[in-house]
Amino acid sequence: MHILTIDFETFYDKDYSLSKITTEEYIRDERFEVIGVSVQVDDGEPEWVSGSHKDIENFLLQFNWADCYALAHNAMFDGAILSWVFGIKPKAWLDTLSMARAIHGTEVGGSLKALAEHYQLGVKGEEVLNALGKRRALFHAFDLERYGEYCKNDVALTYALYKELSRGFPVKELKLIDLTLRMFYDPVLQIDIPLLEQSLIEIKERKEKLLAEVEANREIIMSNDKFAAALEALGVAPPKKISARTGKETWAFAKTDEGFKALLEHHAENVQNLVAARLGVKTTLEETRTERFINIGKRGTLPVPLKYYAAHTGRWGGADKVNLQNLPARDGKSMIKKAIIAPPGYTLIDADSAQIEARTLAWLAEQNDLVDAFAAHEDVYKIMAGRIYGKSVEEVTKEERFFGKTTILGAGYGMGAAKFHLMLKLQGINIDLKEAERIITIYRTSYPRIKTLWAKANDALNAMLFGNGFQLGKKGVLEVVKGGVILPSRLKLTYNNLTARNEAKPDGSNRTVYTYDSRREKGIYIYGGKVVENVVQAIARCIVAEQMLQISKRYHVVLTVHDAVMCIVEDSEVEEATKYVEHCMRYTPDWAAGLPVDCEVGTGKSYGEC
Repeated sequence: MHILTIDFETFYDKDYSLSKITTEEYIRDERFEVIGVSVQVDDGEPEWVSGSHKDIENFLLQFNWADCYALAHNAMFDGAILSWVFGIKPKAWLDTLSMARAIHGTEVGGSLKALAEHYQLGVKGEEVLNALGKRRALFHAFDLERYGEYCKNDVALTYALYKELSRGFPVKELKLIDLTLRMFYDPVLQIDIPLLEQSLIEIKERKEKLLAEVEANREIIMSNDKFAAALEALGVAPPKKISARTGKETWAFAKTDEGFKALLEHHAENVQNLVAARLGVKTTLEETRTERFINIGKRGTLPVPLKYYAAHTGRWGGADKVNLQNLPARDGKSMIKKAIIAPPGYTLIDADSAQIEARTLAWLAEQNDLVDAFAAHEDVYKIMAGRIYGKSVEEVTKEERFFGKTTILGAGYGMGAAKFHLMLKLQGINIDLKEAERIITIYRTSYPRIKTLWAKANDALNAMLFGNGFQLGKKGVLEVVKGGVILPSRLKLTYNNLTARNEAKPDGSNRTVYTYDSRREKGIYIYGGKVVENVVQAIARCIVAEQMLQISKRYHVVLTVHDAVMCIVEDSEVEEATKYVEHCMRYTPDWAAGLPVDCEVGTGKSYGEC
């Protein structure tokens, strides 16, 4: 199968560029213009063409895209141009940016320039800087020729980078990259614009009312302590930081504090408004995102932008300022979800993997009684609540079951009593610290193999330092190597620059403290429970990814959010397709034999109905 490496050069200026607007908005804008394009067949010489839209289209049509793989660096951009502007769809897409994320995370940078330097492939040019504000007609022949050489060099570097990254890169992960990109460059979902326009009116009215109430008491906004108390009253733990001036812990309420700014995306609208008032922000996330979806709907169908391997554990993340992984909701009902609809004649099927982390944790730790309970469809939350309250499963109330659920989902990664106590408090559940200690003890006594797994994971950190062979969890699932863990996908969960140091404990003894670095943060504290959380989430991602590939063999997958997969089917196929999707979401690969996965499936004409 031939590989066609492609790179488009397009018009941009200081106000109209990918640094100012989204990829979708940029390509669909009336100002969009292709200056030129370069294509390379396999390892041959790149070709460059510049001219009218028809000239470029004729050049592109001479290649047999339908039977070739297309390759680009940031294929979401080039793929959307090829599909939306020229109506060309290759057999599949390869993307060196996505591959680099899986291999390096963001540790060497994601730009073609940084990766080319890392692999010593050559030097990326800078001619694109001279193209600012220049339409194709404004280029002199010599400048256009130099621009073409720059573009051809990018194509050659991209192909050379692919050859480096593809060595041992899992084939299934390449299929996932293509599937992820298709959600963007082959969009089918539509936006119910009238629904969102009415919702926007209501949002603005509520915002004005809430802001007026907050503004009426300026003392709360201006006083750090009173503002912190106001957040706590809304069930939010106020963010803190170490003051650079005093070296002491203080409130992190500055405009530059990431933890505080993140509260603008809190699911509760009253929290958003309170923080917006403090920061002097005039619009909340729900308002701006609703406006963004309205504008997308006016331009066409909804391209789903997802970042492949966005998280440390390999999970997908939001991109292009459209974070479908974290849609704002009010009272648990997102109007944006309701406004994302199937085209006429089609239905959405949304399948969510049930309790996959809790199931995977029990299976990996070989806590077989818990695994068996999941497999037998027993209510493990009621079982936990029964142990906490000393009741039979039949006697457990709805409120007590919720407490059991919170314990199962919260205590599985080594959470101590103090943190568990705080977590419950933020959920409006008030118990004293001794009761929290008792519950944590019951959990750890009930599931001793999970507790043992935390200790084993701490030992695994030492093995990662020296590259010693070490078994973590169920045999044959994970491979501990120097600097990280090889996952079932055959990709590596990396702890970059992992280091260890001795630290004195309050009782006078010593303990080993492990830290690692990310590109954005140095000295990240890592310990056994956190390693277990990382590998469990990574394994869950591997399973959902395989299930998604199974679904895609028959139906058009349009979205994945956390541990859920959504596809679109013709109305006449809903019943048959639902059964197939359920079958796929209960599938486990050979390496996960014995893991009792399950799912919940919903159907509807809108995302919000599923």
